[in-house]
Amino acid sequence: MSLAEEPVTLKEPVSGRSLWQDALARLARNRAAMASLLILAVMALASILGPALWPHPYDRVYSEYVRVPASLEAYPHEDRIVPEMQRSLARARVDIGAVTVAGDTVRAEISDEEPIDPRMIRYVERSDLFSRVRLAETSADGRSAVLEAEVARLFFIAGTDGNGRDLFARILMAIRISLAIGLLATAVALVIGVTWGATAGYLGGRVDNVMMRIVDILYSLPFIFFVILLVVFFGRNLVLMFIAVGAVEWLDMARIVRGQTLSLKRREFVEAAEALGVSDAGIVRRHIIPNVTGPVAVYMTLLVPKVILLESFLSFLGLGVQEPLTSLGVLISEGAKNMQGASWLLIYPSIALALLLFALNFLGDGLRDALDPKDR
Repeated sequence: MSLAEEPVTLKEPVSGRSLWQDALARLARNRAAMASLLILAVMALASILGPALWPHPYDRVYSEYVRVPASLEAYPHEDRIVPEMQRSLARARVDIGAVTVAGDTVRAEISDEEPIDPRMIRYVERSDLFSRVRLAETSADGRSAVLEAEVARLFFIAGTDGNGRDLFARILMAIRISLAIGLLATAVALVIGVTWGATAGYLGGRVDNVMMRIVDILYSLPFIFFVILLVVFFGRNLVLMFIAVGAVEWLDMARIVRGQTLSLKRREFVEAAEALGVSDAGIVRRHIIPNVTGPVAVYMTLLVPKVILLESFLSFLGLGVQEPLTSLGVLISEGAKNMQGASWLLIYPSIALALLLFALNFLGDGLRDALDPKDR
């Protein structure tokens, strides 16, 4: 067989990786960024599913458990069961005999000069310590009976606040509210800032000058004064208020996008699009904005914690989230007022906020390194 007749084996073409795939591979090698991404995913999932799965609603008030410390043991403690039963029966105005506790069952001997009204068990049912209250072993004349009740074992792993609400349930709801506010305000800032900055940078000239002077004027406004005006106009509506806050936070985004657009507008692919007759709006939408997504994605991860801190500051001043909803800023504000007598009210929300902010910042650093063109 001659050389020309030998079969030729064609190799399969080697598929390359896009710039985004290369950036994701570098991000996956960053352990701090991936750990932060995992923490954020766990916190987000817990804030979404936790309030529905946790046994204590975030707004449920336990009047007998006001500012109880965090504990892995079930409440109530044994020394509280008998006094609480006696206190509840005293409201019913009956004579109280022996009160005994056997496991999770409480038995109290009661008597009265008149036949005992079965409705008196409501006084015991109102207590958070007891459940399944019933009258047993009633005498023939109905003047004496044995009241039985089950001890309601409750766990407060992070303690309760000054109103008797489970702190862990409120932290879960606070993370949900803070993340929602951060993402909502960041989305508004993203839409306005990218559109404004890309348009100003690409058109240039007098249009750029006028648009950026408007940004400078908005920069000069006192932020707290502007927020107070927003509260006056929008009231206590949480969504509208923080959409408006996001409409202020777009200023930095606009400047970043404008700077990137100025460096992109004279690149060869933009000039080729202009030569082919593509409109200015089409060039901005299809060529400028997709090429600034790297810096924008990095800045978004830094803007979310900035907005969360801003919300915490406003809630600390009483201008943010209102009861019965809560946020990390509200919880920290309440904890600061009770720092000496109930330190857990400040410690646990502060840990949640610090963990959230650290994770977002580490993720932002990882994205910055992964999207840096110098490392490609």
